[in-house]
Amino acid sequence: MDKITKTDAQWREELSELEYKVMRKHGTERAFSHDDFPKAPGTFTCKGCGRPLFDAETKFDSGTGWPSFYAPLSDDAVGEKTDRSFFMKRTEVHCAACESHLGHVFPDGPAPTGLRYCMNGVAMEFKPASSDESAA
Repeated sequence: MDKITKTDAQWREELSELEYKVMRKHGTERAFSHDDFPKAPGTFTCKGCGRPLFDAETKFDSGTGWPSFYAPLSDDAVGEKTDRSFFMKRTEVHCAACESHLGHVFPDGPAPTGLRYCMNGVAMEFKPASSDESAA
């Protein structure tokens, strides 16, 4: 997988102020502000580079106000690193291609993984499955 590198000026030009704050400065959007994606077959992609991140089939309602998934689309779709901000130890999740901050993963999700990938909706786009894909 090729890494995607952009200058800070390029990121600022391509992203809205909130997208930049979340994706490049590791911010968090307000709960219930960006979890209005359709309930349909499709893929959630990185807003920074378009890389596929999560299948809509793995999305579930966690009640937190952020889009939540029990697994990424593939083992190499996202990267993880330790986040020690706010006097806590959490696992930060970022896009494996452009390293945009997406959210955090917690060990309190549903089966089959027991994980909750709690993502910032503003960092993703939903791409509906084509009619050919949904019929398969």
